[in-house]
Amino acid sequence: MSRVKITFPDGDVKEYQKGISAHEILSQLNNRSLAQKAVAARFNNRLVDLTHPINADGNLVFVTSDTTEGMDVFWHSSAHIMAHAIKVLYPEAKFGFGPALQDRFFYDFDINESLTPNDLEKIEQKMKEIVDQNNPFTREEITKEAAIKLFQQRNEPYKVEHIEDLEDSTSIYREGDFIDLCSGPHVPSTGMVKHFKLLAISGAYWKGDEKNPMLQRIYGVSFPKKSQLDDFLYKLEEARKRDHRKLGKELDLFSINDDCGAGLILWHPKGALVRKMIEDFWRDEHLKAGYELVFTPHIARRDLWGKSGHLDFYAENMYSPIEMENLQYQLKPMNCPFHLLIYKSQGRSYRDLPIRWAELGTVYRYERSGVLHGLMRVRGFTQDDAHIFCLPEQLQAEIINCLNFTQFILNTFGFRDFEIYLSTRPEKFVGSVENWDLATDALQKALEKQNLNYQIDPGEGVFYGPKIDIKIKDVLDRSWQCTTIQVDFNEPERFDITFRGKDGNDHRPIMIHRALMGSLERFFGILIEHYAGAFPIWLAPVQAIILPITDAQHDYAFKLEKELNANNIRAKVDDRNEKIGFKIREAELQKIPYMIIVGEKESQANQISVRKRKQGDLGQYNIGQFIELIKQEIYQKVES
Repeated sequence: MSRVKITFPDGDVKEYQKGISAHEILSQLNNRSLAQKAVAARFNNRLVDLTHPINADGNLVFVTSDTTEGMDVFWHSSAHIMAHAIKVLYPEAKFGFGPALQDRFFYDFDINESLTPNDLEKIEQKMKEIVDQNNPFTREEITKEAAIKLFQQRNEPYKVEHIEDLEDSTSIYREGDFIDLCSGPHVPSTGMVKHFKLLAISGAYWKGDEKNPMLQRIYGVSFPKKSQLDDFLYKLEEARKRDHRKLGKELDLFSINDDCGAGLILWHPKGALVRKMIEDFWRDEHLKAGYELVFTPHIARRDLWGKSGHLDFYAENMYSPIEMENLQYQLKPMNCPFHLLIYKSQGRSYRDLPIRWAELGTVYRYERSGVLHGLMRVRGFTQDDAHIFCLPEQLQAEIINCLNFTQFILNTFGFRDFEIYLSTRPEKFVGSVENWDLATDALQKALEKQNLNYQIDPGEGVFYGPKIDIKIKDVLDRSWQCTTIQVDFNEPERFDITFRGKDGNDHRPIMIHRALMGSLERFFGILIEHYAGAFPIWLAPVQAIILPITDAQHDYAFKLEKELNANNIRAKVDDRNEKIGFKIREAELQKIPYMIIVGEKESQANQISVRKRKQGDLGQYNIGQFIELIKQEIYQKVES
């Protein structure tokens, strides 16, 4: 009987009978931990079920539930179990898609009634019954014609429509008496999915097209261990408490008003003050880092966006043109064309490079109303933008400078855990392949020289060049896209910008697009949720609140306020006719870092009683001591 040679990740090679499954190999390895965690396998770099028969020599890697790939398989299987439960409870249900997401799963379906949160409990109970049955997931290859016939018989028009778009044969999975169109892989059986929770119901257009029917979508989450599910649900509840839209209203930071327009932010005084602190820090550090500041208009002639290429590649995200004096103008979606025009305003020499120009530039992009989300997805926002013009031999050093500067800025705001992605050439691009390869190589070498761990994101570069994207991790371990560093050979050519080289001839500079925080609006939303509105003292809109116990201390309280403000400490007096306990609770709800309590004893001794957020009573201080304490924390940008 023929044999196959299997090579394992450690280089070990073993022979097995042809047709053996990955699951059978796993059972012979006598590795209990691996057997408990394995959900699928990778054979010759193809993701397959553990039951997949192996009929050739090759490399075998077991995919476990403690990896991103393994959890994708786990959640995908969970979505099938949920769909099975829905089909049992609602036999008329017609199904769309049910993939895994980054941290959960969902399934879209069409039924004759609108489900409510109470219905989720019924579906969960039915899922538990299916899990207890421990039904195996079995894969079957099927021709396109047979698949169409099968799902027509099962009255699944959305599946049929999808199959008709396929070019070739496909596969189905059976689990109990439930059949679904799927490429897999899946966990071996339903019994592996013991710990799950259905989270929410929403609407979703079939294939994401608003011209198509609206389906219902149920989101859920599942984990191999109950402790993982408990941790997820705890973080989910924490995320609800930290929702920047909720805290933005409670702390009076910002609002969005339909009379103004969806996706357009109104910054209230407290929020505007936090924004000022962010902007002041940003500008000061950029000047220290060798950048120069520029300002550009919010509107320009539409021809400018044709020249830059944005009309060819970005028009769907731009607002309609404005007609004035027989000319068309455009709200700007990007700042870069303006910086190119500044560059072209005079001749440049190789001695002038690198040139680093930075701008907090407000841009306007059309986003569909369904994707708008508080500060996180808006239609008007301010980019912390910069463009660097450099010589080819300066490119790698400038990228390294950007990476170091990024880490410094984000660290200062309390973010130290990052995910880094290098995005390569997309299908639709401009410029030469040679230049793309040169730019990609420079980005990659800069990351490696700085010993930064990164992942390749194939085909996700922007149309004009490759990029590095940096995502920050917040206190709840959620990832947020912030920094982008993009190399651009395209726009320098389109705008025909040059510098006079050492040889006396004109040459083309390389352009780097760079944003560190991404947008002030989104970054502010992330900060609100990261700190649950309790900003570090250097960012807090009110750094100290003075609480007189009775009216007799009002004069002393306002004298303290004046002295603190004179020392650049943002202080206010709460002179309301309320009990001191009420004022303290209000100050805590407003997440003010310091409370200064003054009664008859303090006013007579020219002292203050200090409480600190999260720490409580700090005891008695004279005002000079307190000013030095708080100024030192502000200077050091202490996080809590």
